[in-house]
Amino acid sequence: RMTLEEKVAQLTSIWASDQPADGDVAPMQGEMSPAARPLADAIRDGLGQVTRVFGTRPLPPAAALNKLRELQAQIAGASRFGIPAIAHEECLTGFAAWTATVFPTPLAWGASFDPGLVHEMAGAIGASMRSVGIHQGLAPVLDVARDMRWGRTEETIGEDPYLVGSIGTAYVRGLQSAGIEATLKHFAGYSASRTGRNLAPVSMGPREFADVMLVPFEMALRLGGARSVMPSYTDVDGVPVSGDPALLTGLLRDELGFDGVVVSDYFAISFLQTQHGVAGSPVQAAALALAAGIDVELPSMRCFGPELAGAVRDGLVPAELVDRAAARVLRQKCDLGLLDPGWPAAPEPAGPADPAAPADLDPPAHRALARRLAEESVVLLANADAVLPLRPDASIAVIGPLAADPLAFFGCYSMARHLGFRYPEAADGVHVTTLHDALADELPGATISHARGCDVRAQDRSDFAHAAAHAQEADLVVAVLGDQAGLFGRGTSGEGCDASDLRLPGVQEDLLRVLVATGKPVVLVLVTGRPYAIGPLAGQLAAAVQAFFPGEEGGRAIAGVLSGRVVPSGRLPVELPRLPGSQPSSYLRPRLADRHPGSSADPVPLFAFGHGLSYTTFEYGDLVIRSAAGDGDQSPAVSTDGTAEISCTVRNTGDRAGTEVVQLYLSDPLAQVVRPL
Repeated sequence: RMTLEEKVAQLTSIWASDQPADGDVAPMQGEMSPAARPLADAIRDGLGQVTRVFGTRPLPPAAALNKLRELQAQIAGASRFGIPAIAHEECLTGFAAWTATVFPTPLAWGASFDPGLVHEMAGAIGASMRSVGIHQGLAPVLDVARDMRWGRTEETIGEDPYLVGSIGTAYVRGLQSAGIEATLKHFAGYSASRTGRNLAPVSMGPREFADVMLVPFEMALRLGGARSVMPSYTDVDGVPVSGDPALLTGLLRDELGFDGVVVSDYFAISFLQTQHGVAGSPVQAAALALAAGIDVELPSMRCFGPELAGAVRDGLVPAELVDRAAARVLRQKCDLGLLDPGWPAAPEPAGPADPAAPADLDPPAHRALARRLAEESVVLLANADAVLPLRPDASIAVIGPLAADPLAFFGCYSMARHLGFRYPEAADGVHVTTLHDALADELPGATISHARGCDVRAQDRSDFAHAAAHAQEADLVVAVLGDQAGLFGRGTSGEGCDASDLRLPGVQEDLLRVLVATGKPVVLVLVTGRPYAIGPLAGQLAAAVQAFFPGEEGGRAIAGVLSGRVVPSGRLPVELPRLPGSQPSSYLRPRLADRHPGSSADPVPLFAFGHGLSYTTFEYGDLVIRSAAGDGDQSPAVSTDGTAEISCTVRNTGDRAGTEVVQLYLSDPLAQVVRPL
C-alpha cells in the first residue's frame, strides 16, 4: 500500500537540533550537514528516525520531552499511515541527556570484570530512556582494543574478545530488558586501524578478524539478541565496510543470523563518496550502502532521500532493495509498539505539572549503581611500601590537574565533555565530588592541601615549584594525573583524540618527576581513557592506582580505595606498557611477539592484562577439571564440541573482607596456526 516515496522516507532521519557551525560532535559534521530543509518537506512522506533530541544540547528533560512529543505528532500526522519515527540517543556512559546519571566508561566496565553489574546499569539507563519516549540506544561499543594510541580506547571494554563479548552481551540484555533496542558498534574491525588513528584503514587477515574482532559481535547477537547494528567507518583491506555486502549481508545476516536493522554511522554513507572515493555522487553512495545492507541513514537525510527514489524510478537502483530495507524498519517499529492502534498519534505536550514528565534522570538508585561500578573498576596497580590505605591522620598534598576538577571522571560521550565546548552549562548537569573533596570527606582527621601543578595538555611548568613546596610540607603526596576527554582534538582522549605515543599528556610526567624528587612518598592516581607508560618512574612510587573515567561517583570511589573504605577488586582490561613507544601490542601475543633473543625490543608490559591488587590476600586450591562425561582426571580429553567443568576453592586468607576476580586462561601448546601464549 505504500508508494516508493513513502518507503524511501522510512530509511531517512532528521537532526532537528544540529548546529555544525559551532563545532563538530560527529566527524566532519560541518561539511556533511545538508542545507536547511523545511520540516514539512522532510517528513511529508514519513520518517525513519529522529536524531538526539535530548543529546544535542543541554535541555531540561521536560522541555526535551515536549519537543520530542511535538516532533512525533508532526511526523505521525504528516503521512497517510500515521507512522511515528524511531527516536535514538547515545548511551555509552549513561543516557546522554542533561541531568542524567553519568556512569563509568566502558573501559571501566571491563576493569570491573562484572557482567552482572553492567547488566543492572544498562537496565537503569534503558529505563530512563524509555520513560521519555526513546526507542534505540547507540551502544555498546564492541571494538576490541588493539592500539592504545587510538583515541576511542576509552569507549572499548578491553583488549580481550571474550571479556568484551561477556560485558557487552550483559549490556545488551540489560538495555533491551527495559525496551530500548541496543546498537552494536562498530561492525567490524574499527579499532584495528593503522597507527591508532581514527577513521584510518584496517589491514587484517580473515583468521585474526574472525578470532578477535567478530567474537564480541557474535556473542552479543547470538546470546544477547541485539536488534540493531552500526557498521564501521573504516575500510578493511581496501573495501569500505559501509559498502561491503560480504560483511553486512553475507556475514552479518546469512552467517550470524541477524534479522534486525542496520543503521549507518553518522555521515558514513556520504563518506563512501567524500572519503573513500568509491562513489561519484550521494545517490551512488546510497546505492552502494543499500545494496550492502544498510537500512537507515543517520543522522540526517543526505543520500537516502528523494534522489534515491528518483534513481529507483530511473532503473539505477533495484526497487526490491528499498522494499527490503523498509520492511526491516517497519518490523522494528512494529516490535517496539509504534504501529499499535493505541499509539497516540498526537500526544499532548508535557506541562510543568505533568506527572508523566521525567522528574529525575539521576535518581539515588542510579547514582548508587554508578558508585558501585566505579568502586569495582578502580585498579590497585602497586603498593610496595604498603602506604595504602592512607593513615586517617596523615598530612597529604593532593597535587595534579585532575585533583580538583569535577569533570575529570567523564568520558567523551558524557554530555559535559561531548557538548561542553559549545554549551558550558552542560557541565552543570549532575553533582560531582572532586577527588580532593572526597578525600577530605573520607579522612576528616587528615590535613589536606592542594596544588594544581600543571594543566593536562599545556606545556606550562610555572606551577611546579609551588606544587613541590606543598609536597615538602606533607607526609606524602597523592598525584592525580591523566586525561581530559574530548572530541576531534579538543581533548587528550576520546573520538578523534589520537596519540602519537603513550607518554602522559603535556608536562605531567615532568611534574611527577618533580614530586618524586622531593623524597616524599608519592601515590600516583591515574584517571585516564587509555593506559599510559609510567615504567621509568614506577619503581620510585610508593603506590599506584588506575581509574578509567569512572563517572559522576568517581571521586568518591577513588577516595574510598585510598582511604581503605573500599577494598580494591578492579583488574586491568588492557595492559599498562612499560615504555611509551612499545605499541601496538596486546596480551594476545604468540611467541614471536613476546620477548625473545631475536629482537632487542621488549614488549612485556609493566602491568599485565588482568592485574590488580587487594588489601587482603587470597589462596587458591582444590583444582578439579571434569569432562562432560564426568571423568575426574586432572587432564581429561574433551571433544571439540564438548564441555569441561573447572572448579577450585578460593579462600580469603587476610584480615579484611574482599572480592577476588577469578580468571582462567587457556593456551594451545601444539596448534595448526600460531596461537597466543
